[in-house]
Amino acid sequence: MSQSHTAVTPSVNKVVLAYSGGLDTSAIVPWLRETYDCEVIAFVADVGQGDEELEGIEAKALKSGASACYIVDLKDKFVNELIAPAMQAGCIYEEQYLLGTALARPVIAEAQVQVALEVGADAVCHGCTGKGNDQVRFESTFAALAPHLTVIAPWREWDMRSRQDLLNYLAERNIKTTASATKIYSRDANLWHISHEGGELEDPWNAPTDQVWTLSVSPQQAPDTTEVVDLTFDAGILTHVNGSAMTQTEALVALNSLGAAHGVGRIDIVENRLVGMKSRGCYETPGGAIWYQGLRGLEELVHDRPCQRLRHQLGQQLADVLYDGQWFTPVREALLAAVAVLAQKLTGTVRLGLYKGNITVLGRKSPFTLYSEAFATFEEDEVYQQKDAAGFIRLFSLSSRIRALKQGGLQ
Repeated sequence: MSQSHTAVTPSVNKVVLAYSGGLDTSAIVPWLRETYDCEVIAFVADVGQGDEELEGIEAKALKSGASACYIVDLKDKFVNELIAPAMQAGCIYEEQYLLGTALARPVIAEAQVQVALEVGADAVCHGCTGKGNDQVRFESTFAALAPHLTVIAPWREWDMRSRQDLLNYLAERNIKTTASATKIYSRDANLWHISHEGGELEDPWNAPTDQVWTLSVSPQQAPDTTEVVDLTFDAGILTHVNGSAMTQTEALVALNSLGAAHGVGRIDIVENRLVGMKSRGCYETPGGAIWYQGLRGLEELVHDRPCQRLRHQLGQQLADVLYDGQWFTPVREALLAAVAVLAQKLTGTVRLGLYKGNITVLGRKSPFTLYSEAFATFEEDEVYQQKDAAGFIRLFSLSSRIRALKQGGLQ
């Protein structure tokens, strides 16, 4: 197949490719060598996608034509520097999506740049399509951290348009791949979630079949009894699961297992992409859903209404920053500074019940609780004079009273 290159080809000597070992990046390695006559170094980010995806990946990259393959373990960095502050802020995109793909991109792209600088590369490359959000996320990071690097995006340059085109391209070069033309779904997995797109999901009227979900059991097949989980936080940092001290990475692994067994964390959403189109995807975030609900339950106990609303506003703003690939910006720094102040009170334990896809807060306690049984009780108390409410209501409704006097109420 002839590969056209419409733009003027920049001079590139060495390029670092974000490599997954899948069909796209397997084809990109020889394409880069042929198109740019350059050395290709594969960069693999381990963000918890699983041993199955990483097994044999270095050998695969070298057989495709890469001169070297760097596999970088980013799991702890991903959890501690991206997931944890996002959860402190209560980040959620369009009321459902816990940003599993978006959260991983800053740490992946940053590490790719670091490898490029270490090996003296003059270019970086990604396999994102021209329709998605990830191209913006990767390239915005490249621009913020190493604007001198040339960015190569093959899907915006080559004339291949289908999986079959890529398979033919590799076959012509005798490069083996485990991919096939019958693959239905496009998936992205990391320690936080797995996403599913394509197949029957491209019609929003179609319900996802059982073949879509790969991480969790269906709520219908989940156990018939509630599983109780205790989460303990210190200033918004997850420190214990069921009383056992854990790192945040260990805690996430444990919560993923618990949540998946009870079918929690599944969503089916039609979301607004940054590039202007809508896309339909199914996401599984079992551990993340538990983590998120735990902090929300604790927040209700320790924050007053202004703080709670501010935290929700900050969470929405930070979700947009993450979704739009603007992590390496002053806006993100400012948002996280404010989030850190509010997170100081997010200390305590929340008890959650997992049952057939649902997460219910069963109990919560904190040294910073603002709840007072003495004030809230329906029984007799000595701290709240109910007659004082009359003056409060009169002042609170004063503007309505004045408007009615001036304009007339019901006639």
